[in-house]
Amino acid sequence: MASGKSLVPEAKEALEKFKMEAAGEVGVNLKQGYNGDLTSKQAGSVGGQMVKKMIESYENTIKTR
Repeated sequence: MASGKSLVPEAKEALEKFKMEAAGEVGVNLKQGYNGDLTSKQAGSVGGQMVKKMIESYENTIKTR
């Protein structure tokens, strides 16, 4: 996804919302659109939080099977 293209274009809005929620949880203020002023640490914190939440969601899914 590094190219900025989603595999499922219809999911773009949900992914943006998810990113904003993750950023809020780690205390990073994102704005709509370009966020090139973020430090690598801030961007990494947001990405790491997103991965953490995805793993937790998957683990919860497999527990209920």
